[in-house]
Amino acid sequence: MAIQVGEKAPDFELKDNHGASVKLSDFRGRKNVVLLFYPFAFTGVCTGELCELRDNLPQFTDRDTQLLAVSNDSIHTLRVFAEQENLEYPLLSDFWPHGNVSRAYGVFDEDKGCAVRGTFIIDKEGVVRWTVVNGLPDARDLNEYVKALDTL
Repeated sequence: MAIQVGEKAPDFELKDNHGASVKLSDFRGRKNVVLLFYPFAFTGVCTGELCELRDNLPQFTDRDTQLLAVSNDSIHTLRVFAEQENLEYPLLSDFWPHGNVSRAYGVFDEDKGCAVRGTFIIDKEGVVRWTVVNGLPDARDLNEYVKALDTL
């Protein structure tokens, strides 16, 4: 079961597409976070979602929000994917131990071996304020994220 609204977001530390460590708690007291889990780089729906976020990044940065996208791909795969798609926000690797952070948020599909499309909006105090979880083939609506951020 996915983390629910009102719960403290589980802290984590993952490597980004450049190999740098990113901790969720580093944003506490500084920025809201949109934590976005997606199945795999280079797949159609995932590429479409992440490119839409790229094209609308000011809607997040203007709202004092850090976008963090997490998949179960390796950092090497994520580096190539980010370069190919000109993605300038962190792509985090939940590759090893495989899916640990995805499991902590309740969005890991054990049968498929990847995260489903889970999104968590986390406020500056580290509390989940909005969430949506979609199945693997179902793209999310970026406008819903923006509406939720406007309520913080």
